[in-house]
Amino acid sequence: MQTVIHIKADKEVKENAVKVAHALGLNLSDVINASLRNFIRTREIIFSDTPQMTPELEKLLDRVEEDIKHNRNIVGPFSTAEEMDRYLDSQ
Repeated sequence: MQTVIHIKADKEVKENAVKVAHALGLNLSDVINASLRNFIRTREIIFSDTPQMTPELEKLLDRVEEDIKHNRNIVGPFSTAEEMDRYLDSQ
């Protein structure tokens, strides 16, 4: 049996949530139901002001770590700021 839940949300929040849900092939009801099921299962809601890395940033950092490991695309170290400035000006 299904029931209806009425909630108040900012118009922009709802519109953006609908867009993201549709991009994932879902509707907003699916997203809310999944969130409620997760809340029931875990009995927790996580609020955090800690920035989370996006998958794109994680991929970029993986490439940077590979470059560091293989000594690629690395310049420096520089002894002084002026030395760094001269190098950057030459590029």
